[in-house]
Amino acid sequence: MATRSTRRDFLTTSAAGAASASAVWHAVGPAPAWARQATADSPMQRINFASIGVDGKGSSDSKDAADKAHTVALCDVDDRKLQKSKARLVEFAPDAKTYADFREMFSEMGDEIDAVTISTPDHTHAPAAVMAMALGKHCFCQKPLTWSMQEARVLRELAAEKGVCTQMGNQGTASAGLREGVEVIRSGALGEIKEVHVWTNRPVWAQGDGLPKKADGTVKTDRVPPFLSWDQWLGPAPFREFTQNIYHPFQWRGWLDFGTGALGDMACHTANMVVMALSLFDADTAVAEHSGIVEGQYPGNSRITFQFAERTGMDGNTVPSMPLYWYDGGNKPDQALLMGEKMVNSGSLVVGTEGSLYSPNDYGAQYKLISATPDKYKGYTPPERTLPRSPGHFQEFVDAIREDKPEMALSNFEYGARLTETILLGNAALRAGEKVEWDADNMKFTNLPEAAGAELVGRDYRDGWTLDPEQAVAGL
Repeated sequence: MATRSTRRDFLTTSAAGAASASAVWHAVGPAPAWARQATADSPMQRINFASIGVDGKGSSDSKDAADKAHTVALCDVDDRKLQKSKARLVEFAPDAKTYADFREMFSEMGDEIDAVTISTPDHTHAPAAVMAMALGKHCFCQKPLTWSMQEARVLRELAAEKGVCTQMGNQGTASAGLREGVEVIRSGALGEIKEVHVWTNRPVWAQGDGLPKKADGTVKTDRVPPFLSWDQWLGPAPFREFTQNIYHPFQWRGWLDFGTGALGDMACHTANMVVMALSLFDADTAVAEHSGIVEGQYPGNSRITFQFAERTGMDGNTVPSMPLYWYDGGNKPDQALLMGEKMVNSGSLVVGTEGSLYSPNDYGAQYKLISATPDKYKGYTPPERTLPRSPGHFQEFVDAIREDKPEMALSNFEYGARLTETILLGNAALRAGEKVEWDADNMKFTNLPEAAGAELVGRDYRDGWTLDPEQAVAGL
């Protein structure tokens, strides 16, 4: 469609006109509001967003899109939440059209949309993002980027092919504390890194108890409420009957078919600093200990060990072989590793030969250097900055679009997909019930039968849904 490329080219050209206004802020901080709005004076110049999923985290994502750019469409499978969002955003997006099915939205409004936010349950991230990027749309998608490792690889490759700007919604990436922590770890201040520990207070939803039963022992089901498009909610996942308050709107995280459990929910946040600092992508093996998978639900608690081979980090330095230990459901690392520091419910710890970096935070936004040697880090001065500081996670994405520089969004799909793929290897180990050996280059498990391994990498989509970019836009 000619209009799509014209809009994208025009946005890029317009950004150059504001270069003199924004040249300073790259070095010293966020651009003033007038500089950011310099490209939003006319319908052709402004960035038109569509928001897919507008409740939960989608509430703030759709607000960011409407506030920092311009919203032309809102999409949600729950009409109650859709109408509530439209009313909430009426000041920012008075003419936004509403849809229950993003496929219909793209079919009718493809030429009017420049970018999307995707804030749906994990299992529908990939089909929405594939359709958006296949149409040349810039894409902001919540964490974890995808439900499966296969989907993460497809999104990463498609984003690169299309040259679109992307961002995964792990907002801690934008914090100055996380970026400084990355620089500290890379600087060698901890000595040689020996191991990494990451833990969370999740799950905070029902998980590990199985399906609700009626008095006769059969599975309880309910009539689909009139405000919910159940088929669209299921998306590519296998069909199952609706049960009130079991899947929609929140408990889906605990079900293997729809969510990614405690690991998928939080590791893209809590492990983010250490993965970025040490390039902990593509573990060689993973093994999970857990309380048991019950009727398609993730376990109530687990411990997962990822083993990484020696590698070259993103900063060019050698990173030694090491394990990363993940804990959830009340499990935590040994208190002694914190050398007297208080153990919080969610955090990360990087253990080196000279000292450790402890982040008592879900997002890596704060850190403390600790050591068995008294006063070792007293008066410590952080190393020279090597990472840019962010004007804000969503603003960073919008600025990348305006300047047509995908690399400006630090958690773009090149990074976010690799982080997600690494994290989801842990869920594959959990489902496999044994230690798995992973060949990331060829996307297969070398110690499992081919068919069994393939089921852990991805799955076949239900009829009417596709992960193939060409099929996704055929006929639009």
